[in-house]
Amino acid sequence: MSTYTQILYQIVFSTKNREQTLEKENRKELFKYIWGILKNKKCHLYQIGGVADHIHMVTHLHPTIALSSLIKDIKLASSEHIKAENLFQKFSAWQEGYGAFTYSIKEKDRLIEYVKNQEEHHRKKTFREEYIELLKEHGIEFEEKYLL
Repeated sequence: MSTYTQILYQIVFSTKNREQTLEKENRKELFKYIWGILKNKKCHLYQIGGVADHIHMVTHLHPTIALSSLIKDIKLASSEHIKAENLFQKFSAWQEGYGAFTYSIKEKDRLIEYVKNQEEHHRKKTFREEYIELLKEHGIEFEEKYLL
């Protein structure tokens, strides 16, 4: 029997200390690079977006890929790429942790729109506020002191 999965993830992580270092003009290059990493790992990226201090990805993971390994690979490779190509001069690193939330495939279009509209969304809400909302929406217990 073949393996079939349909697990839609929204993955979120920020720059170290939520530094506002991902300047708009080079974000597309970063997103394209991350898309390439996902493609090479047989994951399907539906949407990627973000603002100066964090990014969101809506993706399906290939069944052979562990989420934590994928995030580690994306962070390491994209950090090297950012520095090698001098994409964001003030970028130092990604934050240590990440958020990964699963959704029904029925939520795909809504998630894609949400990620596409990150700049508009963050005119009204900070990353911290958004992240706390996601944690609460998914019933994840957390301690505020660890949310920088």
